[in-house]
Parts: sequence; C-alpha cells; structure tokens
Amino acid sequence: MARDKSVRLHQIEIESLDHEARGVGRLDGKVVFVHGALPGERVSAQITKKKPKYNLARAVTIERSSWLRVQPRCRYFGVCGGCAMQHLASDAQVAVKQRVLEDAFAHLGQVRPQQILAPIHGPSWHYRFRARLTVRLVPRKGGVLVGFHERASSFVADMRSCEVLPVNVSDLLVPLRGLIESMSAPGRLPQIEVAVGDGLIALVLRHLEPLTDTDLNLLRGFAHTHGVQWWLQPKGPETIHLLEGQAHAVLSYRLPEFGIHMPFLPTDFTQVNHEINRVLVARAIQLLGVRPTDRVLDLFCGLGNFTLPLARLTQEVLGIEGSQSLVQRALAAAQHNGVTNANFKAANLFEFTPEDLAALPRFDRVLIDPPREGALAVCQALAQQARAARPARIVYVSCNPATLARDASVLCHEGGYILRQAGVVNMFPHTGHVESIAVFEPVVET
Repeated sequence: MARDKSVRLHQIEIESLDHEARGVGRLDGKVVFVHGALPGERVSAQITKKKPKYNLARAVTIERSSWLRVQPRCRYFGVCGGCAMQHLASDAQVAVKQRVLEDAFAHLGQVRPQQILAPIHGPSWHYRFRARLTVRLVPRKGGVLVGFHERASSFVADMRSCEVLPVNVSDLLVPLRGLIESMSAPGRLPQIEVAVGDGLIALVLRHLEPLTDTDLNLLRGFAHTHGVQWWLQPKGPETIHLLEGQAHAVLSYRLPEFGIHMPFLPTDFTQVNHEINRVLVARAIQLLGVRPTDRVLDLFCGLGNFTLPLARLTQEVLGIEGSQSLVQRALAAAQHNGVTNANFKAANLFEFTPEDLAALPRFDRVLIDPPREGALAVCQALAQQARAARPARIVYVSCNPATLARDASVLCHEGGYILRQAGVVNMFPHTGHVESIAVFEPVVET
C-alpha cells in the first residue's frame, strides 16, 4: 500500500479479527478496528472515525505480514464492498466464522455446544447465484456503472468483472453498462437483480419510469444475444412480470440426492450458493435423524427447500410459512415432484404462541430455518411445551449467530433443552456472513 505523507499514521499491533474481518488492536488503550489488517500483523493505520468506546481505521502499510495473508484474487478487492476477506486464506475464514459462532453462544446465549460440527464449505469462487446489482449513471466516471456498492459507501464500484459471481454473469457486467446507457432514461434504472438457475440466468430490471418501445426492443435484443431472461419491476415486488416476447423458461435448482427439482421465481428467497445448499439440506436431515415413521414440522419452510426432501424419508411433513402465496407455491412444488405426504399452511411465526403449537398434531422432529430476525416466538413456544409432547430433536439453521444464540438461550435455559451440536456453514465465502446449524435435544429425566 502506498503511504500518503499528509496522513497521520499510527503503529498498531493486531491481536484478533472481528466478525467483519477487521483487525482488532489497541491505540493508547482504546480498541481500534482496522480494515485490511490480520491477526499477528503490525500495521501503519489511518484513523477514519472516532467513537466514544472505539476507533475505526484502515491499514495503509503492512509493516509485519501474517502468514494467513494471501493475495486477493479480485482486482477490486478493498474498493468493492461485496467481499471482506479475500486477503485471508480460505481455511482461516472458516475458523474466524466458527469463532464468531462460539463467541455468540458464550456471550449472548450463555450456552456451549457439546460438540462442534465439522464446517460445511465448498467452492470459494463463482458461487454466488443470487445478487442485487446497483445501477448508477455517473458521467464523471464515463457513464453507467453496474455492480456492488463500494465498501462503506453509497457509491457504486467501477467494476468490470466479479470473482464470486458465476463467470457467465460476471461477463455481463460490461455489456449491461452499454445496454443501460443506450436506453431512454439510464438514470432511472436503479437496480438489476440476478437469479441463476440450472441453465438459466434471469435479470430483474427495476425501472422508475415507463419503458419505451425502443427500450423493450433493446432488452429483447440483449436477451437474445446473451441468452438471459428479462423480468421488469416498475414498482413494488408484486409488480414483477416477464418481459413479453421471451420464452417462459422456468428457473429451477435440483436436490439430486432426494430426487427434487425445485422451480422458483427470480425474486424468491433461495440460497445464493446452490452447491452448499445441497450439502446443507443433506446435513440437516442427517442431524434430525429422521425415521420412516416420523412426523416432521418444518418452520419458516419457504418454497419447501427442506420440506420436500424430508417428505421423501418420513411419514409426514408439515411446512409453515408466513406468506400464503409462498404456501401455494410450495404446494405446487410438491405436486410437481410427486410428493403427497407434505402439507403446508400459512401462519405468522413471529407471533407464534404456545397455544398455536399445542393446536398442531404431535411431531417427532422439528426443523427451523428463520430469517435474520430468528425464531424467538417459536422457541418460546417450544420451551413451554409439555414434556411429553416435545420433539426428540430440533435442528435450527441460522443466518445470524446473534439471534441463534438468543434463541438457544431460550431453549436451554427456559425449556430444558441441551445444545448437542453446532457448526458453521460457509454459504458466503470472503464475506463476514455467518450461516450455521445447531442441534437441540430435550433433557432426559432420570
């Protein structure tokens, strides 16, 4: 890194790494989070923001380098905010995320897993099958930019490739710039959402003004040239529709171990990393320990990512999801796959009560896969459930260690469950995002 002589620099010894992949050190006794620094390094850093209890800084030069440091693969790393850990070896990234999970359990939940599971990880590059790209007209930078935001900024990174997007999506970044520039109102097209399925790329264009006939023809030409499918979003998510004049090919992904073919819409929630999702589904079902006679409850079931595979191995599965439209889609997916022993219902699981739980049939196993807000109401209901009615095992798939730790505390300290196992799932390599899985069992009274 080049040293700017006009900037005051501070020598800082880096002791550890936080969950955002920032080095943690001290300066005059005050904690400093240093972007671009790794544990064991001595860096010259510039303070970028002062807070009452800590400061933020960026490493300007690395005076002593860590053996964990690697050369970032992406030329835009450090400017683009899409990745935070490309300078850290892949195995070390997983170890950092495991530490984040364990710290959350210990400090936020006051619980400790009896066993740490081997991490689930896979390809570190070209894995991101979902993305939201910002579009910005910036004349001083030569025209339209299409990409992720710059780190800690509302500006869009001037990027022409991406190492975490699939190669055929990365290759679209420059052609998309030219397309948007040629349209009638390039400054009114703020976003392109990308969804990749088996053999199909879908692009959802957000437009703030009506598109002209010329615009629509340009989109059709782009689709023909690059083999993509365009969807248009003039207002809210409910207004999304397929661009007329295109073949209505269906986005889908497969879970081949279970013979499941899952169709989805480009704005549906699906895991960004299809390979890791396949492993995660198999691991969750293995950890549930299901038997052919079991009845399983799948909470926050979405389109049935876990529900339909579970139905292949058990007597009955009930999936519950907050959205009635998602329930209808999950039922259609079950029918599409010939699954007859999976049922679905809509319910607000964030307001789930012990009475709601008691009104359900008795289930032998429970799988929970909530959004970042976690499953507090569900866990409170399970904690108050009569012991005779409790499931033999709960598997909780989480995308937020803090809410998982909170909910684990409810199950263990209020409900008498034991946290048997937990481990990380590296769904988003090179980012600070921590996906995880945990296994709970009721205490057996002697």
